[in-house]
Amino acid sequence: MAGLILMAGLVGLGLWLKAPRGLVLGAVALIWAGIVLAHLALPGSALARAVGGSLPTWVGLGVVAVLVLAYRAMLQRLRVRAVAPVSAPQQAKSGAFSEAELERYARHIFLREIGGPGQKKLKSAKVLVVGAGGLGSPVLLYLAAAGVGTIGVVDDDTVSASNLQRQVIHREADLGLPKVFSAERAMKALNPFVTVRPYNRRLGPEDAAALVAEYDLILDGTDNFDTRYLLNAACVAAGKPLLSGAISQWEGQLSLYDPARGAPCYACVFPQTPAPELAPSCAEAGVVGALPGVVGSMMAAEAIKAITGAGASARGRLMIYDALWGESRQIAVKRRADCVVCGTPH
Repeated sequence: MAGLILMAGLVGLGLWLKAPRGLVLGAVALIWAGIVLAHLALPGSALARAVGGSLPTWVGLGVVAVLVLAYRAMLQRLRVRAVAPVSAPQQAKSGAFSEAELERYARHIFLREIGGPGQKKLKSAKVLVVGAGGLGSPVLLYLAAAGVGTIGVVDDDTVSASNLQRQVIHREADLGLPKVFSAERAMKALNPFVTVRPYNRRLGPEDAAALVAEYDLILDGTDNFDTRYLLNAACVAAGKPLLSGAISQWEGQLSLYDPARGAPCYACVFPQTPAPELAPSCAEAGVVGALPGVVGSMMAAEAIKAITGAGASARGRLMIYDALWGESRQIAVKRRADCVVCGTPH
């Protein structure tokens, strides 16, 4: 169409002359308005035929152009709003986002499943992660990056050289440092807008209930069954969801245990501690370094979904990943009426 050729030529000339964008867009808009006016005032005339097209076509083209320009303007506004220095962030008051936070979380906000409301839920959420090792490393990094407002981390171990093959939150310079403080330093370096609460101790019966009660969602990245059962019992008693993961050698698994909302608890699925030879530790059996990264990242994704309400949660599903053969599968799990932790009392 002659009208489109004229517009394209005008844009090309403007780029060649390096004319101001606003001037070029204004000239194109004037041409478009003239063409629309010609079709309105003189339908079927020689002038209307010369510019080509029809009135609905030109009006639709104008609407599309306006929408594209509005979307570009919104993107540009988000980009330029990051004016606060990262080294000294200014926290927004009353749960609102600072300008730097809007820039930081823009890719979340663009997702229709999360958006602004979902990101606000992440900002106000309190998540407790038990274990700052293989699974805890990616979980803690991605929760901090996602903008979870308050993250508690429990671990009594220190960083050793054998950890660095898979526990990517720690560094060579952290050797000998308590893992919770090493993790806190990495998380704050990644996102200074989150609050990190390090608990440099082993979770025990004397403090499990009180600690769980302070948080909205509990993530279990531990490597021993005693702590898993203790944490599960505390979560069931408090009515808090427990997202638990486990890894060994080449295989990992995770599920969201939440009997308060119809899903089984951990003890429903694993009522007894397996024999040591059936579930050896990573120190005994080994583990491929990338496996906790995969399963831990899946746990972080499920945590984000659980907080924001996006997608289908892992409640009632045991998700299993086999890195050696590149296979994933799911097993449906249900509550047990005779469960000693969450079952119906007789």
